[in-house]
Amino acid sequence: MSRAKLYRLIGPDGKEFLSPTPGTLGGHRKNKLYGRLDCPCALRWLAKGHIVKHRVFFADEATAVAAGYRPCAVCMPDAYRRWKQARQPMGQP
Repeated sequence: MSRAKLYRLIGPDGKEFLSPTPGTLGGHRKNKLYGRLDCPCALRWLAKGHIVKHRVFFADEATAVAAGYRPCAVCMPDAYRRWKQARQPMGQP
């Protein structure tokens, strides 16, 4: 009897849950950011062993945003720019 593999994902409430489907985005729990699984910046840090214990995964971008995470400036520059602009006070450049 074989068991289906389950993946640990973060839900919109920020809590971990098990899913039969792997996440499409990775993130860093401590820095509250998310990005593509092939992000060159994240891959460099993973290769050095620095972020492994803080690594989290999300089913999609909407879930990551709902959980309070921000987009990565390296692998998701457009989403990061929109996030940054939304945070600036009115009248600021």
